[in-house]
Amino acid sequence: MAEVARPPRPLTAKTVARLGLQDPSPERDERIRRLIRGIPKGKVATYAQVAAAAGYPLYHRQVVRILRQSGDQLPWQRVLGAGGQIRRKAEAGAEQRLRLEMEGVTFIGKRVDMTRHQHHFRTWEIPDW
Repeated sequence: MAEVARPPRPLTAKTVARLGLQDPSPERDERIRRLIRGIPKGKVATYAQVAAAAGYPLYHRQVVRILRQSGDQLPWQRVLGAGGQIRRKAEAGAEQRLRLEMEGVTFIGKRVDMTRHQHHFRTWEIPDW
């Protein structure tokens, strides 16, 4: 008996984000950049928090890409991995920690003290897109 070919299942938003298949979107990327610029000195946010505040809760990897592409145009040191963990390796991670410490951010072991330094995006502060 021949097997019937099934149409492929559509990708879920979670699968799209996990695979890094996001469509190019200058509007989305600019939202993310604005939010990162809005994190004040001495405060930090996670990749996921930035993505969610921009309206794209599954696009934390896109936040990473934007930070890599922007170099020193954005305050990249203020965006961290989950739980306040520095995700950059070797010298880049040491530089990130040093920059944060220079801004007055404190650490508990290898993680930022998120109870003291986490930036909370407030809906009334987020620009009307």
